Amino acid sequence: MEPVNGRTILHVDQNAFFASVEQQSNPELRDRPIAVIGRGRTVVTTASYEARAFGVKTGMTTWEAKRACPPIILVVGNNAAYTRISTQIKRIFLDYTPLVETFSIDEAFLDVTGSLRLFGSPERIAHLIKARIRHHFGLTCSIGIAPNKLLAKLASEMKKPDGLTIIRPEETAGVLETVPIEDLCGIGRKTHRQLALLGIRTCGDLGRFPVEILRRRFGVIGERLVTMGQGSDDSPVVPDEEAEEVKSVGHSATLDRDITDRHEILRYLLQLSEMVGRRARRYGVAGKTVHLTVRYQDFTTFGRQQTRPRPTNASEEIYGEAVRILDTFVLEQPVRLLGVRITNLSYQREQLPLFAEERRRALATGAMDAVNDRYGDFSVTFGSLLDSEEKGSFVISPAWRPEGIRNVDVK
Repeated sequence: MEPVNGRTILHVDQNAFFASVEQQSNPELRDRPIAVIGRGRTVVTTASYEARAFGVKTGMTTWEAKRACPPIILVVGNNAAYTRISTQIKRIFLDYTPLVETFSIDEAFLDVTGSLRLFGSPERIAHLIKARIRHHFGLTCSIGIAPNKLLAKLASEMKKPDGLTIIRPEETAGVLETVPIEDLCGIGRKTHRQLALLGIRTCGDLGRFPVEILRRRFGVIGERLVTMGQGSDDSPVVPDEEAEEVKSVGHSATLDRDITDRHEILRYLLQLSEMVGRRARRYGVAGKTVHLTVRYQDFTTFGRQQTRPRPTNASEEIYGEAVRILDTFVLEQPVRLLGVRITNLSYQREQLPLFAEERRRALATGAMDAVNDRYGDFSVTFGSLLDSEEKGSFVISPAWRPEGIRNVDVK
């Protein structure tokens, strides 16, 4: 495929990534229906293709999964392994182009325009990437090739697993004519419902729809929707290290079980605060505003925030603010999810604090971070977390990136 407007984009999507990693690490799970779940939780995170053939889907309860697929095997996820392998796969991408944008833990965009003269064609690059991932990790991926990110992502979804799909510029209109609008990245359920009320069901419908009507209904987004329906997308592939400045840093966790005990709630808050503080310190940012999010057993979700006199990335200070916010709530139901986030960020210079006590604390925190960076999360931690069996493994970011940060919450 010849590049148009100077760009040829690949979208690489690891197939059933969590489940595939588990099957490769345990030969007894290969070719068998499995579902990856959180520790102590009853919701399917992802399912192998063998389980999907029975109708098992992400978000199902384990009871629903077992009803759909009686022989299914439930496997507790290993987030450390997924993170490590995703990072190693990105290194493969970087062998073909420096323009790699991590979209999530199992997806990435590659701009290979400048690599075509060296490697010959985007198809050859795609085949080389697929072969290396299979050889080194025993995993398959689906790759879409197109003149922009929107179409490349759409293409990667068309043939799974282990697919390779090319959308050429001259084929775009024909391909999009019958594609459901919900298949386009960026059109969520709410927008889909509103478009359906207007009789818009396919990308072809969307691309032909009067832009004035959509602009009145959706505002400035209306014009963008029409161009999406036409397969147009000018957004560049932004390498992770060049991503926009972070606006917030946070972690949220669905707990192993719904809890009411204050001691347990505080233990989770401390763990989340340490994860937020450590990431903020790694990025060299500190926040003045601390947010706490709580979700009840019935999925009712609410939150409050507190602004400090000065910014912080110290885990114990973030924790202290989170506890003070918690004390303003009267918890009416068992807690299912907790989240801690800092915003109103500023970048910090690398220098030791002026006062001796603050210097000691900064040095101790830096040493703890260095040990955890080398040996894994919570290798060194607060004494009150030593009874935690999870040590962070219950949290992983849906929009995780191995390097750099994006203008989104890191949850």
